[in-house]
Amino acid sequence: MTPSTGNSSHRSRLRLIVIQALAFSLLATLAARLYYLQVVTGEEYQGKAASQSVRDVVVQPQRGLIVDAMGRPLVTNRLTWVASIDRTLIGRMEPRVRRALLNRVARVIEEEPRRIARKLVLCGTEGAKEGVCWNGSPYQPVPVAQDLDDATALRINEQPEDFPGVVVVQQSVRDYPRPFDINAAHLLGYLSPITEDELTAAELGGDTSVHGASVVGRAGVEKEYDAWLRGQPGYERVKVNANGEVIGEEADVRAQPGDTLVTSIDAKVQGIVEHQLHKMIMTARGTVDPVSGRPFEADSGAAVVMDVNTGRIIAMASQPTYDPEVWADGITQMQLKRLYSEAAGTPLLGRAMQGQFAPGSTWKPFMTAGALTHGYTTDTRLNCSSAFTVGNRDFKNYESGAYGYISFADALRVSCNTFFYRIGYDYWQRFGSDVADVDAKDPLVEQALDFGFGSATGIDIPGESSGRIADRKWKRDYYKSMKDYYCGIADKPQDAKTSDFVYKFAYEFCIEGYAYRAGDAVNFAIGQGDTIVTPLQLARAYGAIANGGTLWEPRVGKAIVSPSGEVIRRIPPSKAGTVGVPNAVLSYIDDALKEVSRTGTLSWKLGGFPLDDVVLRAKTGSAEVYGKQSTGWVASYTDDYVVVMMISQGGTGSGSTGDGIRKIWEALYGVEGETVVPRKAVIPGTVPPDDLPVFGRDGSILPPAREED
Repeated sequence: MTPSTGNSSHRSRLRLIVIQALAFSLLATLAARLYYLQVVTGEEYQGKAASQSVRDVVVQPQRGLIVDAMGRPLVTNRLTWVASIDRTLIGRMEPRVRRALLNRVARVIEEEPRRIARKLVLCGTEGAKEGVCWNGSPYQPVPVAQDLDDATALRINEQPEDFPGVVVVQQSVRDYPRPFDINAAHLLGYLSPITEDELTAAELGGDTSVHGASVVGRAGVEKEYDAWLRGQPGYERVKVNANGEVIGEEADVRAQPGDTLVTSIDAKVQGIVEHQLHKMIMTARGTVDPVSGRPFEADSGAAVVMDVNTGRIIAMASQPTYDPEVWADGITQMQLKRLYSEAAGTPLLGRAMQGQFAPGSTWKPFMTAGALTHGYTTDTRLNCSSAFTVGNRDFKNYESGAYGYISFADALRVSCNTFFYRIGYDYWQRFGSDVADVDAKDPLVEQALDFGFGSATGIDIPGESSGRIADRKWKRDYYKSMKDYYCGIADKPQDAKTSDFVYKFAYEFCIEGYAYRAGDAVNFAIGQGDTIVTPLQLARAYGAIANGGTLWEPRVGKAIVSPSGEVIRRIPPSKAGTVGVPNAVLSYIDDALKEVSRTGTLSWKLGGFPLDDVVLRAKTGSAEVYGKQSTGWVASYTDDYVVVMMISQGGTGSGSTGDGIRKIWEALYGVEGETVVPRKAVIPGTVPPDDLPVFGRDGSILPPAREED
């Protein structure tokens, strides 16, 4: 053997030894690692592995009831089978398998696969469709169908191998018993799924009452009292296999039902108010407008019944309205579009507190209060001529009627425009003839603000409009915001699309749209021009005349009651302030408005009504709006209630709403013919109860206990 051969053999043995040493080293390392994983940290990793096969299924709490003042249910709950799909699980599936699953689910629940797929897309991400996408937690199973029948629910649950990641459970959804066939959609509000931003905010704030699949209040008392109504969710911890199939239960935490909201609404009164408002609108639509020669459009309306001594809302209705059930069953894109559609009348808009309209002659009692506290007296007599000339324009009375020199009381009784034109013009001459002075004194504007107009009433329903006082400052601000628009029209030659009125208005506005002129002042004095109010604001202001000057914050909520029947919180009436009007002036206006019912503009609708027993005060109003038919108003009150009704493009106040107003008062006091029968009043005892309904331990709800009259 040569030396070279020996060296080669030695190197081979050396390499073999090194490889063997490395192999033994790796085996030793692996053995040590296995010992560490299985012995030292075995329990920890065993727990982690087990946790991966356990899921927390959220159990929706039963939302609290909403009842009326007598304990009648306005909103309850019903159980329904809901099918949900686990996005996380199907996201790990191959596209072919996922499509097959969605097609299989679609056939069973009778839905389009494409729509199911859209529901699973997170809102705000690529491919999301507004109103269809999922805006809850990305880790929460997504509801894709509800109101499944028992057979469909059992089929999915009994065949988990065919429906991996699909969960069908019974959940509670909103139900509407509709006592006395009421709607009350704008009062009650609706629910929709919580958004990711809302969920994040809740988690940061430590709020455990919501989760990715929660629904929350979006309008009405459902939103205002959402924190009380929603309850506390529960959790079921279940074992699942790799396919997402439930193979056992671990534990559960029971859901806590929400609290009950007792409202001041009386369902009987609400039903009557809704019926009369709808009837008056339909009657107006069948009546020819003598001005335009075509039927009144009567495109919308509202009515409010309020307790004058507490501000509590007894009934509030708006037309057009919608079916609140549409939200409970899962609203479609088409249904949502209709709720916001102007062609459909924007049904989602609650006219009673969100609609803003010129008040017309219902404004005059507040202008009377302003005049009688700023220089005029009850002995004042002004000419109620057929017209009043300002500059080169004649401002006329309704149908050019003339009554000679009359008092404030008579001006209210016959609703004389020219009487109030003179007052508005007088103050403008004395304090504000400098059209550019935005700080000029204006007693009528000051009085309107004092009665709460131009600001929200503070009702416990979100979304209230504030109305508008079209004073000098508003006109200056409006001019600044719209100058470029109107100057743009005026600077171009008039085209066929621009009417003579619009072109002339744009030209004048461009030059001096900031100026508060005499015409603005006289229009303000009779509730015309750019001043707008809500029916709720008007009801509250008339309530202040009725109760001696107190402005209440209107309230719908009355109390919060626990599921066991314990009163958790009472919601007391809240005073917003008082009007700065002497009692003698309020009393004078009150007496004048009695005559409106007896011999004035509403008297032709009250023939045979027992006005000696039910002392009814009222004021009618017809507001003119450019390009539209008149808006009709009646504002009325007694010592107990205020009742206001308005119909947009419905004609004169008494003509469009007078019959409905009378029917509401007859129901409130139990009027039969010319006689008052208190036991026939829709509210026992005639006035709203102070006490709450009686909540029994067995879940029953009884009317408040009241002493017999």
